[in-house]
Amino acid sequence: MEDNKHDVSRRDFTALSVAAGLTAAAGSAQAAMAVTETDVTIKTPDGTCDAAFIRPASGKHPGVLIWTDIFGLRPTFRDMAKRLAGEGYSVLVPNPFYRTQKAPVIDDASKFDFAAPADQAKMKLWTTPINEAGAIERDAAAYIGFLDKQKEVDTAKKIGTQGYCMGGPLVFKTCAAINNRVGAGATFHGGGLVTDKPDSPHLLIPKMKTHMLIAIASNDDAKQPDAKDKLKAAFASAKIPAEVEVYAGTLHGWCVRDMPLSAGKPIYNQPDAERAWGRLLNLYKTSLT
Repeated sequence: MEDNKHDVSRRDFTALSVAAGLTAAAGSAQAAMAVTETDVTIKTPDGTCDAAFIRPASGKHPGVLIWTDIFGLRPTFRDMAKRLAGEGYSVLVPNPFYRTQKAPVIDDASKFDFAAPADQAKMKLWTTPINEAGAIERDAAAYIGFLDKQKEVDTAKKIGTQGYCMGGPLVFKTCAAINNRVGAGATFHGGGLVTDKPDSPHLLIPKMKTHMLIAIASNDDAKQPDAKDKLKAAFASAKIPAEVEVYAGTLHGWCVRDMPLSAGKPIYNQPDAERAWGRLLNLYKTSLT
């Protein structure tokens, strides 16, 4: 795959998504289609982003943009994209921290310590540039522009976008900024969707034209029990079809396989991650038309 505006690395291979190695980030269910994975670079107004473009080995399919969590583009999210591609979607997973360094920004997410000053400093280094006003909106336009130029993307279909933890607000920004193209958005344990600041992501809801899925971790809901109600009210006021659900007993990060332990216990929760994945597939099946 070559594009005069987007360079592609030599790493371009086809793999069967029925192979045992394509373990999903939300579980180990097998997909039915063969998929192709390519490392790509995408020109943005702020630089050059490294990304993974994973799609079925043949045909045109709806495009999907995945926003990662705080640990960025890594094998777990590549596997997630492979599973989704096996369901019939052309998936782009950018390195959200390309302004700082190429992916992966961390070798082993499971060993990351959120309380350690050194690891906190790393996070600040990664995230400071993407928090600048307009940065994500510029990125989203570039990424969706890339998808729309690929022969494997059906531009007659709407684009979907999903985000995890940190990626939740990025989904909101994408849905609001590219509302003529994005038809569905999903957030899983999204952080900071509702704040008391004038740039709170939930204030972007009136600009959206998407169907939305908001899956909330139980411990996030315990810390901010009114957030779900404010989201539901905002979606209803804007007449945006939305499913907002708290997943009982789950911890922030429960959908991502390589999350660190919390108090010595796993954060990843396969049964509830699979349930959330099923809701995502239903959203895309019904909304990306």
